[in-house]
Amino acid sequence: MAGPDPNLRTVLAGTALSTPLVAAAGTCGSLDELSDAFDLRWLGAVTTKSITVEPRDGNAPWRIIDVPGGMMNAIGLANVGLDAFLRDKAPHAGRMACPAFGSVAGHAVDEYVRMADAFDRLTGFPVIELNVSCPNTATGLQFGDDPSALRALMAEVRPAVRRAKLFVKVSPNADVVRLSEAAVAGGADGLTLVNTFTAMSIDVHTRRPRLSRGRGGLSGPGIHPIAVRMVHDVHRAVAGPAKVPIIGLGGTLRWEDAAEFILAGATAVGVGTALFVDPRSPVALAKGLARWVRDQGAREVGELVGALEA
Repeated sequence: MAGPDPNLRTVLAGTALSTPLVAAAGTCGSLDELSDAFDLRWLGAVTTKSITVEPRDGNAPWRIIDVPGGMMNAIGLANVGLDAFLRDKAPHAGRMACPAFGSVAGHAVDEYVRMADAFDRLTGFPVIELNVSCPNTATGLQFGDDPSALRALMAEVRPAVRRAKLFVKVSPNADVVRLSEAAVAGGADGLTLVNTFTAMSIDVHTRRPRLSRGRGGLSGPGIHPIAVRMVHDVHRAVAGPAKVPIIGLGGTLRWEDAAEFILAGATAVGVGTALFVDPRSPVALAKGLARWVRDQGAREVGELVGALEA
């Protein structure tokens, strides 16, 4: 099978991608498991699961459910931990057919610093994405909900990242513009917008939450129009003026969804829930985007970033 159309070639914070499509953290295994389903050349990059210092079993079942318009999850950052990832997974990154982005998480500032430093030493990971949706054990808040906490986190993490580009995955459950401002002011090289929306689903027969943790993160097509609006707002107010790229994320199941993110200001588009529906969905998404770029009279997809006509 031929690879993606050259008109989809994208440069994201200095990293060359064959397409603007990026597999989102937590949706495609620890690293390269999607290569069992299709040729990874159809993806611009694969983002690892969010890796933490210590291994995590995650939450008890049920921790992923379907709901009208999408899915909910409360996985609990289940992952093998830093040491096992460095030993068993990281060596595969350089042999993949697309770049690997490293997602890191923690419960305290020092854990984020340690994770960022460890991934910065891995030359196979050109981008480090900070997942700032984990509880801050010192205050009971989330770094991603409080701009001042995010600024403090960036002040410590940014000096630890010397080689890679540093992206911040922003929560939609607070003021995304203020959070994005804090991230960029703290030295972020890029933004991933947005993480899942806090939500709840109840089994009316048992009168109990359907997820073991009670609440979880809502993703899928139901959140897509909100995510597009958030990308547009941040691009206009923060990222565009600062020339900071955005990975638009939230409910991309059709190529039209990806095109909306691009017009709203996203340089790349994250794919998450779609991979649960059809692991080979990036192939169809890329083919549709390539036709759209041609139909728009553009030579390359980058010409359409932020090209919304208001």
